[in-house]
Amino acid sequence: MIQHAPWFEEARFGMFVHWGLYALPARHEWVMNREEITVEEYSKYFRRFDPDLYDPHEWARAARQAGMRYVVLTTKHHDGFCLWDSALTDYKANNTPAGRDLVGPYVDALRAEGLKVGFYHSLIDWHHPDFTVDGVHPQRNAADVESLNAGRDMARYRDYLHGQVRELLSNYGTIDYLFFDFSYAGFGHGDNGQEEFWGGKGREDWGSEKLLAMVRELQPGIVVNDRLDIPGDFVTPEQYQPAGPMMVDGVPVTWEACQTLNGSWGYDRDNVNYKSVDLLIRMLIDGVAKGGNLLLNVGPTGRGSIDPRALAPLKGIGEWMKLHSRSIYGAGASEFTAPPDARYTQSGDRLYVHLFAWPFEYVHLPDLAGKVEYAQLLNDASEVFLKEVDPQQQAINMTPGGQPAGTLTIKLPVQRPDVAVPVLELFLKPEAHRG
Repeated sequence: MIQHAPWFEEARFGMFVHWGLYALPARHEWVMNREEITVEEYSKYFRRFDPDLYDPHEWARAARQAGMRYVVLTTKHHDGFCLWDSALTDYKANNTPAGRDLVGPYVDALRAEGLKVGFYHSLIDWHHPDFTVDGVHPQRNAADVESLNAGRDMARYRDYLHGQVRELLSNYGTIDYLFFDFSYAGFGHGDNGQEEFWGGKGREDWGSEKLLAMVRELQPGIVVNDRLDIPGDFVTPEQYQPAGPMMVDGVPVTWEACQTLNGSWGYDRDNVNYKSVDLLIRMLIDGVAKGGNLLLNVGPTGRGSIDPRALAPLKGIGEWMKLHSRSIYGAGASEFTAPPDARYTQSGDRLYVHLFAWPFEYVHLPDLAGKVEYAQLLNDASEVFLKEVDPQQQAINMTPGGQPAGTLTIKLPVQRPDVAVPVLELFLKPEAHRG
């Protein structure tokens, strides 16, 4: 449990928002890197950034209606463009056709919907004149890299980085969450699956210890992730589902999986590889069953609206959450082990059985015999029946064989409930759980 911010582990589900100049090319948020675009070439997007449909209240409502409890916005991504009125740069939304601070309205909208406020802030800045060219930089393959780096000073950039974080954490009231992205010192020699980057940057480049101390001083109740190249409050698996609870040195840690709807973080017009609603819900359930959170991303368009292709799955998740949210909120990993094709979450004396596959007539739950006093389908609170089958019973004709000792068998209706993932709610006997 994060002692100074217990809300985080209870929230379970949040929205990530990647939005900036890269919404205009609409071909991945790393377009500047992937296409090796220079600062000068990239400036055409700065001159044309005019999000006339930007309404953060719509974003906040979409998040709340999906059942989310917090939102995290990219205040600055790797391209260095700032969504707020920073006093430390001219490369900001105020100097585009947008003509205004875009972070303040976002903060106000979240608070109006009762959502926790999160900022993402890139440690990387491909626009800043003191940020040295390295193996991640768009100009990594330039013929004159040495001359490009001549005179650049990471100490000056470090002061800039700290100054911008100070602005963000001083000018918008209470900020609940900060996602730094990312360190890449020592990345990759092939064996660990990471790419190899020359000139990678980490804690010394960012002044991570001092930066984190400043964050804690300015916002004592904030949660901070693990990408400063020093330990944070939680770890951040990205674009994969952990096989079990996340561990560091054999000790379970608080974690949050960062996932996309379609494999891209920023608006990517031609990427149609959207995950289905039932898959997204299963990912959420799977994470909570392993003690984690899900931070699910949307990438608004260059005009500031959320693409209908992204709103549709959010709506589908919200419909499921209306009926099943108590198996997610206030719940976590269970002390019991679920059978195949199922995930358990638990909240006190209530055990939730999420059925990823709907069996014919019976589901068999190991080690729960004699431990459940009542069971129902969560979507409509309709009773399901409990039985224990004699382990010695022989299968013959219309009589099924016995189950292993300690197995609880639950009789289900043949007709699967019309929900993305059916859930059973089991009420445990007082002596059957550890509180």
